[in-house]
Amino acid sequence: MPDTVDLEEILARTHVVTLPMRVKFRGVLAREILLLDGPAGWAEFSPFVEYDDVEAARWLAAALEAGWLGYPEAVRDWIPVNATVPAVSAAEVPAVLGAFDAVQTVKIKVAEAGQSLAEDAARVGAVRHLLPDALIRVDANGGWDVETAVRALRMLSAFGLEYAEQPVASVPELAAVRRELAGSVLIAADESVRKATDPLAVARAGAADLLVVKAAPLGGVRRALEIVAEAGLPAVVSSALDSSVGIRAGLALAAALPELPYACGLGTVSLMAGDVAARPLVAVSGGIAVRDVAADPQLLARFAAPAERRDWWLARLRRCHALL
Repeated sequence: MPDTVDLEEILARTHVVTLPMRVKFRGVLAREILLLDGPAGWAEFSPFVEYDDVEAARWLAAALEAGWLGYPEAVRDWIPVNATVPAVSAAEVPAVLGAFDAVQTVKIKVAEAGQSLAEDAARVGAVRHLLPDALIRVDANGGWDVETAVRALRMLSAFGLEYAEQPVASVPELAAVRRELAGSVLIAADESVRKATDPLAVARAGAADLLVVKAAPLGGVRRALEIVAEAGLPAVVSSALDSSVGIRAGLALAAALPELPYACGLGTVSLMAGDVAARPLVAVSGGIAVRDVAADPQLLARFAAPAERRDWWLARLRRCHALL
């Protein structure tokens, strides 16, 4: 099993990089990532720095699955993906969308701390103006309370919303928003699945119309497939601001799902100003072909993290390995 891989073997296969961002995302302009050159392929361990070791250990389990076990059989070889617009000003939207090819679906961040609903509406409106026929989804990352979420989504629905992702933080709040909106806006659960001790609570509570699943936070592709099957809800596969190596795991999950009714959030390499693959996994004509990817030695050297950050990540890896 991947979780029994010897620590010293893992440490011998590590590379730590810092990838620059084109725009600020989750408050950062650089993304730190630990990569593993595993016997079954390259793998990524990149829980955000604020995550505790218990949560981050699931990301390590996913990386060991990818690098030492490989991926399950695929049922499709091309994955439709959405463009992602961070919480930028409306004036910056054209430049962000310009990094994506043949955009047909767009996910827009809303409810950013310190920003107003008017700014959210301006951002969504800017996307709709530029792409009158695109599918639009918004992602609040649990940033609203129930009352604000209902008011905001009723307003934003004027632009035509495919769905709203995690408008509020908790499962009971999601259920309340879904009841209030009565089907006028579909509700997707993200954090209430990937950060929950019980990822199936959303489905049991009838709190969402669909799930957003990410391979790394759920402990790997196989575990994510089990959760989707048990929940019995449609799923969207998303990334966690990964390099192309991490996106490969997301593609594997999307490729293995029995049904894939929605475009996936796997286009975030386009938000980066650097990557570790010579042929990055970026969308062409609105999707990404499923293929293996390897880190390029020259790019690993170019984006190598400073020694103190490498040491920080190796210490984190050791602690997380002890929890598996």
